[in-house]
Amino acid sequence: MITSLETIRRPFFIGVAGAGMSAIAQYLQGTGMQVSGSDRFFNEGKAGDIKTKLEAEGIHCFLQDGSGITADTDLVVVSTAIEDTVVEVKKAKELNVPIIRRSELLALIAASKKTIAVGGTSGKSTTTGMLFDILYQAGLQPSVISGAGLVSLIKKGRIGNAFVGVGDWLIIEADESDGSIVQYHPEIGLLLNIEKDHKEMEELLKVFAIFKQNSKLFTVNQSNEHARQLSANAVNDFCTNGACAAAGIQATGFKQDGFVISFSINGQPFQMNILGRHNMENAVAATAAAALAGVSPATAAGALKHYEGIYRRAQILGEKNGVWVIDDFAHNPVKCAAAIRSCQPVADKVVAWFQPHGYTPTKFLRKEFVAEIAGALRPQDEIWMSEIFYAGGTTTKDISAAELIDEIRSLGKNAWFVEDRNQLLGKIKSHLQPGTALLLMGARDPSLEQFSKDIYNQL
Repeated sequence: MITSLETIRRPFFIGVAGAGMSAIAQYLQGTGMQVSGSDRFFNEGKAGDIKTKLEAEGIHCFLQDGSGITADTDLVVVSTAIEDTVVEVKKAKELNVPIIRRSELLALIAASKKTIAVGGTSGKSTTTGMLFDILYQAGLQPSVISGAGLVSLIKKGRIGNAFVGVGDWLIIEADESDGSIVQYHPEIGLLLNIEKDHKEMEELLKVFAIFKQNSKLFTVNQSNEHARQLSANAVNDFCTNGACAAAGIQATGFKQDGFVISFSINGQPFQMNILGRHNMENAVAATAAAALAGVSPATAAGALKHYEGIYRRAQILGEKNGVWVIDDFAHNPVKCAAAIRSCQPVADKVVAWFQPHGYTPTKFLRKEFVAEIAGALRPQDEIWMSEIFYAGGTTTKDISAAELIDEIRSLGKNAWFVEDRNQLLGKIKSHLQPGTALLLMGARDPSLEQFSKDIYNQL
C-alpha cells in the first residue's frame, strides 16, 4: 500500500498520453522522479505530438506491450479506463509491483501541498487555468495539475497541463465522474456548479457533500440552484446573476463585445479576451477561491486581463472568408449549449458541429442533449452531428447521434447528421456565409484538434 510520495522513485503510467495521466506524470517528473509510461495510442500512431513532448520532459515512453515495466518499477499507475486484461497490468501483478489509480496518486500529491481543488460539472479546466494565472501573478509561485493544457504553457512547447512551482500552493481539478473527488482534503474546495452528467443528481449531491466536508475552506456558486444547497459560509461564496445577495463575491455588468467580455467583481472592473457568460462565471469562481488564498480582486483582474485560455476551450482558430472557426471541448449538454450561446454575439449565424463520445453517456444524457442544444439555437442557427466516438473497450452500441438529430429537428430546429465526419466540410460548405461562426465541439478523441485545424485550413 502506497501511503506517501517519499516511497516512489520510478513510477510507470499505463495510458500516459491521456490528459489526466500525462499531467501527473509531468508533475512527478518535475519533482525529480524517473517517470515512464505507455499508451495504446503509441501503438496505433494516434498520439500526435504528446509522445515527443513527454520525452522532452524526460519521461521515457513505451509501446503498450509490457516492455516498459521491469523489476526496477516501484509503482504502476492506472486510470479507470485501464482494464485488468491489459498486458501491463498482468505483468505488474506478476512482478508484484504495486498498482494505484490515478486519482489515488493525485490525492497523495494534493496532501503534500496547500491544495485548491476545483470541482463541478462544467468549467473545471478553465477555472483551474485562471486560478493558476492569478496565483502566479500574485507571486505565490503555484503548481498546477489540470485536465487541459494552458495556452501560455503550450506556447513554450509543453503539453501545458502541469507545472511545478516552488511555492506552497497546488491547484488541481477534482473529478466527480468516477467519484474520486471524495479522496481529496484540500485547503480550499471550489464548487462551480452541479448538473446531471455521468451520474444522477441525487448521487452527485452526495459526492459533492463529501467534498464540502473534506475542505477546510469552501466556496460555492450561489447562482447554481444545486450548488447553493452545499454552501458552508455565504461570505465565501460567489454570485453571477444578482439573485443571491448573501454571497460575499458579486459579479455585475456582464457584456460581450465581439471576442471580449467585461464585468465587475465587487466593484473591481474585469476585461478578458474570451467568449461567453460562462467564462465570466469561471473567472468569478477563480477570483473567489483566490480571495480565500489571500489574493485581492484587483490582482485577479490584472492577471486575467492577459489570460490566454485553455487548449480547445473556445479556442479561436481564426477567420477565413468571413467565417470564424472555433474549436471547443464541450461534450455534455450544458457545455454544448453554453458554447453555442457564447458564439452568438459575434455571428449572425452559428453553425455548430458535435461529435458525442461514448455510447453509454450519450444514451444516459439523450433527453438533456436534445433539450439543451435545441434551446440554445436561434432560428437561423444549425446543429450538425457525426457518429459517436468509440474509444475501445466493452460497450453496447445501442444509440446513434442520428437519433439526437432527429429529435432536435422534430422541435423545429435546423439539424443534420453526417455519419462520417470526413464528409462534413463538403456537406456544410454551402451553409457558411460571411458573418457565420463555425463551432466544432467534442472530447476524448485525440484527433479532434487536427480535425478542427484541417477544417479551418480547407475552408
